[in-house]
Amino acid sequence: MSAPTAVAMQDRWLGMRVTPLTRRRIENFKANKRGYWSAWIFLLLFVLSLFAELIANDRPLIVRYGGDFYFPVVQYYPETTFGGDFDAEADYKDPFIIGLIEEKGWLVWPLIPYGYDTHIANLPSPAPSPPTAQNWLGTDDQARDVLARIVYGFRISVLFGLALTILSSIIGVAAGAVQGYFGGLVDLFGQRLIEIWGGLPVLYMLIILASVVQPNFWWLLGLMLIFSWTALVGVVRAEFLRARNFEYVRAARALGVANGKIMFRHLLPNAMVATLTFLPFITSGSVVTLTSLDFLGFGLPPGSPSLGELLKQGKDNLQAPWLGITAFVVIAVMLSLLVFIGEALRDAFDPRKTQG
Repeated sequence: MSAPTAVAMQDRWLGMRVTPLTRRRIENFKANKRGYWSAWIFLLLFVLSLFAELIANDRPLIVRYGGDFYFPVVQYYPETTFGGDFDAEADYKDPFIIGLIEEKGWLVWPLIPYGYDTHIANLPSPAPSPPTAQNWLGTDDQARDVLARIVYGFRISVLFGLALTILSSIIGVAAGAVQGYFGGLVDLFGQRLIEIWGGLPVLYMLIILASVVQPNFWWLLGLMLIFSWTALVGVVRAEFLRARNFEYVRAARALGVANGKIMFRHLLPNAMVATLTFLPFITSGSVVTLTSLDFLGFGLPPGSPSLGELLKQGKDNLQAPWLGITAFVVIAVMLSLLVFIGEALRDAFDPRKTQG
């Protein structure tokens, strides 16, 4: 089978027509090996973190007892289910409960048999304890497994960064499109508003607002969205200012096409080319801001799995270097992967590399 035929079959299998320009962009992205493999590594880590409850949990994945199967990781079972005495949820770390189950069956534990909030008893040394065969990255000063908290903390950081990137991009693209398309007073007042808004000390404002209410994931997302939407306004505005007087746009106006339709169907696709290259950098900036707030104590509620909180523990417990080193390595790897992906996207959409 020839190469063109194979490519055509692949396009039909995807159910869409891949244009030559799109194919060149994909090839340029793949040509950046560092960014290409960073994208796969980041995607793998993110997908694995989505199933954190199946990787790190203090409840078994499967219990076989008396000929029946139970799934404690997703369902509540009282102690009496396994021959205990109380109606409270079974403590699967209790040797007594484990003995009752193993008399009539078996248990399958996750790879990391601790949740992010599991307080571990009988540590070989006072918390924070160093890495051992049971706690691969040691424990923090609250006797919680560091590796389990990293798995959950990575998921929260990435989900927060992606959610903030998507929402702020929608608002920023819309604002930049309106400014660039209509120009005049709309653009003038819009730019003055963004200049004032961009001059505010964002981190200090977030600290002040976060100190007024008890922050949680959604509060922090909303507070940061207030200040982060301006990141893409300038890029989109410049693209719309450049393209609004093109011949095809003027022809569409002369034919009576609505402004919204012109903006959405004819101008926005061109502006999205520049916008997409900024998204990984916006995501990394969102992760850094969340980590900073958690480090300062104004982020997620106490006890939440947080990379910034782990950094703070490393600062407060210099006698336990594994805490600070682990947090630094995880954050550095995450941000490096996002930056490398952004560089690959920049190469993919570089007009000098997609011509021909």
